[in-house]
Amino acid sequence: MPAPAPARPRLRLRVTAAAEGYVRAGHPWVYESSVREQNRDGEAGELAVIYDRRDRFLAIGLYDPFSPLRLRVLHAGPPLTLDDAWWAAHLDNAVQKREALANSADTDGYRVLNGESDGFGGLVVDRYAGVLVLKVYTAAWFPHLERILGLLAERFSDAAMVLRLSRNIQSIAAEEGLSDGQVLSGDLPENPVIFHESGLAFEADVLRGQKTGFFLDQRENRQRVEGWAQGRRVLNAFSFSGGFSLYAARGGATEVVSLDISAHALAGAEHNFALNPGLTTPHETIQADVFDWLARTRRTFDLVILDPPSLARRETERTGAIRAYGKLAADGIARLAPGGILLSASCSAHVSADEFWDAVRGAAQASGRTWKELGTSRHAPDHHATFAEAEYLKAIYLELG
Repeated sequence: MPAPAPARPRLRLRVTAAAEGYVRAGHPWVYESSVREQNRDGEAGELAVIYDRRDRFLAIGLYDPFSPLRLRVLHAGPPLTLDDAWWAAHLDNAVQKREALANSADTDGYRVLNGESDGFGGLVVDRYAGVLVLKVYTAAWFPHLERILGLLAERFSDAAMVLRLSRNIQSIAAEEGLSDGQVLSGDLPENPVIFHESGLAFEADVLRGQKTGFFLDQRENRQRVEGWAQGRRVLNAFSFSGGFSLYAARGGATEVVSLDISAHALAGAEHNFALNPGLTTPHETIQADVFDWLARTRRTFDLVILDPPSLARRETERTGAIRAYGKLAADGIARLAPGGILLSASCSAHVSADEFWDAVRGAAQASGRTWKELGTSRHAPDHHATFAEAEYLKAIYLELG
């Protein structure tokens, strides 16, 4: 009888001095270019240990040979074993941060795990009523899915679980028998899934929709819009499925216009209004390119919401995006009646909050109108960011004379 194959040694990495410093400071990523030595080839999902220049334990994380982001740190500091108890406590820490949302009587749609910022690099989990959607951004999670599903099932009993995959790992996933939109456990009662946010009903296409099916990160800004909507004519530009539109209608807007280039998105907005028959504010949908429509329309509004998709998907697009945000704000301001309010938001991680806010303020200054800043906002509590690259969301509110 042949002898069993010897156990492979632990995957060990050594990284550049700069990378050591970043990891010690709590940064969760190690790039391929920062790895200067490793003892053997690694497989996706292996736990790899980083040792420092004095051969001391520095960190442990998930290894991904398919990505330039080679290691996603799970723990940095004193050595420890990532056993079942550690994984359970790691998840509980994130779940407990959302305890107020989990116990809310009027909200059952929120983010349960926010990737790196909750210590689960490359894994996002969103809840929509009785459905959990796992969005996976690295093949390193494939060997650990069963463990994650078990931990989630213990904390969200009877929840169906759906897998969504980043486009760049779908071919790798297929080799593991996994696919985008796959129901991993439980029974999906329907799709789209109906959930509630602040007492309003929305639908989330958890199988094919963008991200995990809905944009949950603007909840607090939507609540602010509701507070300012009374008696106002509201334009929701880049409306997607009408989140801001519904809140404005409930807030007492006299009319709401949802503007988006996507007919599918506008149909979703109509569906969401239909789910809330108590909203009697007139709602109009317009399918058009927002930049073009704002530049040519003569209509005016009392509250204009500008929430575009990312205008800078890479660093080389940052300067152009800043100009575009300024132009967009200028065109939105031109459509504001005296005393109107502009909400301008950005989800471009490559544009800093200060760069974005200054672009919008510059547009207000250039308009020649009197204006005052009502406030700025950043990430929602369940979308918190613990390192610079995770910071993407920012918004600013201006009142124009």
